[in-house]
Formats: sequence, C-alpha cells, structure tokens
Amino acid sequence: MRPTTAEINLGAIARNVGLLVNHIKPATLCAVVKANGYGHGLVESARTAADAGATMLAVALVEEGHQLRQAGIQTPILLLSEPPLCHFLDVVANDLTPTVYQASAIAAANDAAVAAKTRLPVHLKIDTGMARVGAQPHQALNLANNIAQHKALQLAGVWSHCAVADDLTNPFTAQQIQSYQDVVAQLESAGHHGFVKHIGNSAVALAHSAGHLDMVRSGIALYGIAPSVAMQDNLALQAAMTIRTEVAMVKNVAAGTPVSYGHHYVTPARTQLATIPIGYADGLPRRLGTCGGEVLIGGLRRPIAGVVTMDQTVVDCGLAQPVQASDEVILLGKQGTETITATEIATRLGTIAYEIVCRLSQRVPLRFK
Repeated sequence: MRPTTAEINLGAIARNVGLLVNHIKPATLCAVVKANGYGHGLVESARTAADAGATMLAVALVEEGHQLRQAGIQTPILLLSEPPLCHFLDVVANDLTPTVYQASAIAAANDAAVAAKTRLPVHLKIDTGMARVGAQPHQALNLANNIAQHKALQLAGVWSHCAVADDLTNPFTAQQIQSYQDVVAQLESAGHHGFVKHIGNSAVALAHSAGHLDMVRSGIALYGIAPSVAMQDNLALQAAMTIRTEVAMVKNVAAGTPVSYGHHYVTPARTQLATIPIGYADGLPRRLGTCGGEVLIGGLRRPIAGVVTMDQTVVDCGLAQPVQASDEVILLGKQGTETITATEIATRLGTIAYEIVCRLSQRVPLRFK
C-alpha cells in the first residue's frame, strides 16, 4: 500500500473541546461533525467530542446522523437544515433533531412523529443575514405558532448563523445577534418558552461572547483550526490532522529542466527532484505548486515544483541535503521545527482553512491516535 495517510490526533480534538467548553460556560457546546468531521472522521470525531464534554452533535445530512447512530452514539444530534420531506421518517427513526424553517417541513415532521407515535423536538432556524436557508425574522412567530399547533412537535430550539463573525472589524455580527435577540423576545412575548437559544459558531465562540447564549455550535475550532488568521492565538488550539507520505523517487537534474504538466516550473539550478505519491485526486490543490506551496522533507521546507498532478507531485529539494526514497514528507503538520498549517495553505490559495481539510479525498486513509 502507498504511504500516503492522514493522521488524526483524537487527543488534540478532546483537548480543543475541553478548551471550548470552559471558554463558553455556562453555554453548552454543540460539536459540528458534518462533512466527515471536516475531514477528520465522522464517527471518531463525534465520539471524541461527546466524551470530552460536547452535549450535542450537529450534522448536515440525515445519512450522517444515521451513521452516528449505527456506530452506537446516543448523544443528541441536530440536523442543520431541512431534509427532503420524504426523509422525515428517517429523521424520526434515527432520533435526530431536525431544523425547520418552512411550513411544509413542519407538516412533514409532524406526520413522521405521529406515524411513530412520538413527540419530535425541532429547532426553528432564522435567517438574520446569511441569505442561505432559514425563515426571515418577520416569519418567525407564525412558524413558531405553527409548530405549537402540531401536538407531535416541540419547539426545542431557535437559532441563526453568523456570516462574518471571523472578521473582527465587521459590525454586522453585532447586528445579527441583535436581530436574533429581537426575534427571541417576540417569541417569548407570545408565550413560547423553554427553547434553546443559539447563534454562535467557532468564530463567535472565540471572539463574540454576546453570542454564546445557551449553546454554541463549533466546527472548525474542534479540529484545532481557527476560523481566521486574526483568531490564531485566542485559545492555543491544537491542530489534529497531519498529512504525510514518503518520497517515491529522486532524480538529479540540470538547471533549466522543465517540470510537470505545462512546464510552469523550470529548475533555476542543478537540483534533486523528489516525486511524492499524492496528487489532486487525494485532495491536494492542483495549483498549490504555482502559488508558493511547500512540503517538509528532512525538517526543511521544499517548494512544490510545478502543478500538482492527479496522483503525484514533484518537489525541488535543492542540493544542500541529500534526499532519498522513503524519506518522510509532511504536507500538513510538523516536522522538526517547521510546521505547515491549513491556514498557511489556504492563504496561498486565496481560500479558507476549512476547504483544505474538507477536500481530503477518500483515497487517503485516516489513521487515528
């Protein structure tokens, strides 16, 4: 088998959860484990987070919730958006807590609960400025009343999602929190009480205490990655993922040697080129080598030479230190005194760290420690 793996430090996830739980008290922590735990393993990340103090989990898909239940995880699970109406029977069967924001979903949720002879808790989502999913604030009371009229449903939560909380200079987060609070006040004035209030994500957890409320939904911070560069040192989070492989082949080439597809890289001097068995089919961005991307070999930073190909990548290792086949290569993580972070890679590519870890493909096996 090829040596390309992603090592997941579950101890780091547990530590990060502990830091977040203590930081947001008395609010509780909902651990967001969708998208295969942001690339870190759905079941393993969920179990670790629950054991470390998260009182709820959150997923995007009914299938993700089903997988957690099949693994024996009994922690409450929030479904973050409405599923197709025909899937509400599966929501009930898997003991998931659905989010709703349309009358059609409320009716489907009630029908599924009635069929199962149970009472189903639901969370009502309000769009306070994301313009993605969720009811508009002026619709909230009618929807809450609608839920209350369905005796098989319980309004267990009301929530929203912040769009720019990772930008510490943007006043819109405070506006969203206020808009949400206005909705809550309206609902409570109309007699709706006892629901969990939550608007916070990882960025809110780290930098906006006014948004902690009853519960905070944290995703990226669980895995040791801050939501933005400005938040890097807030809680001293520990990155949980290391992506490693080994050198497959080394060749000595002359100055002026063109490398990889398109010949976007030409060796500036006589050098060692190392080929490593990882490519864009594994989730490594194809253009990482054309925007300054590096890997670690022998504790040194080595530039990626040219575009990343589907299964392999070429690295310019210079001549200062011999490199040979089977040498360890770190693409994400620490080697010696050097560290390559998801945030660094994302910055080079003009994207966010979330995308770097989430794009890891199923071809790369996860190894847990």
